Amino acid sequence: MCELFAMSARLPATVRMSMEEFSRHGGLTGPHKDGWGVAWYEDGDLRVVKERAAAADSACLRFLRDNPFTSTFVLGHVRKATRGAVASRNCQPFARELGGAWHAFAHNGDLPGIDDALPLRTRRFRPVGETDSEHAFCALLERMAVEWDIDPTPSLDARRAVVEEIADALRALGPANFLYCDGDTLFVHADRRHQSDGTIRPPGLWRLERACSAGGRFACEGLDITAHAQPQQVVLFASVPLTGESWSPMERGAVRAVRLGTLPAGHAG
Repeated sequence: MCELFAMSARLPATVRMSMEEFSRHGGLTGPHKDGWGVAWYEDGDLRVVKERAAAADSACLRFLRDNPFTSTFVLGHVRKATRGAVASRNCQPFARELGGAWHAFAHNGDLPGIDDALPLRTRRFRPVGETDSEHAFCALLERMAVEWDIDPTPSLDARRAVVEEIADALRALGPANFLYCDGDTLFVHADRRHQSDGTIRPPGLWRLERACSAGGRFACEGLDITAHAQPQQVVLFASVPLTGESWSPMERGAVRAVRLGTLPAGHAG
């Protein structure tokens, strides 16, 4: 199965990632690494870098490791192909524009039958590749567009309701852990995943909340986050815990909405 990572921070943090180490920590080793990708928000824009090559062989990833970026939202994905060719178009995160904002999405799991269960009824959002993950993203945006077309700044409650609706539909098909960000809020849905003992069960994602003093640093295998002039608040999500700290397993079906490195009041469920 693929590996997911996401970060939401109160203030822009310098992030250095090694997807090769990250994937190895998550158990995704050997020749079945079928691509990687990372997306981060910067000055109202979204930067996406992804490749079909294994992270271990990527000069591009070495450049990102040696030239870290600064952001408040980061999504990372390491692919194990289950549907669709090993090709850049099938690597994640995926990105689309909606309502004048960039939306990003990454998924871990298998969704057999999604074409029939969640048919795309308009041509506004269409998959470029062949993955069930991209189809899920297009289905989410097709439903989300109803809210954005009515209101240029849909409420958090309205957006979360759409995410929960799509999450319920995906979870009925198969493991459906996903990360979705609209530049304002990071939405995280946890389900099941392939565990190290070979079973498919929760937790599909884990969460860690960290506070860093000014100039503080959070480092673990495959990830290094540095705070700067002010105290920092960070929420991390990953397929497996990245450190020996007390990561919280997410319950199956849980949806978290995260802003500025924290869970908004009334939205921690």
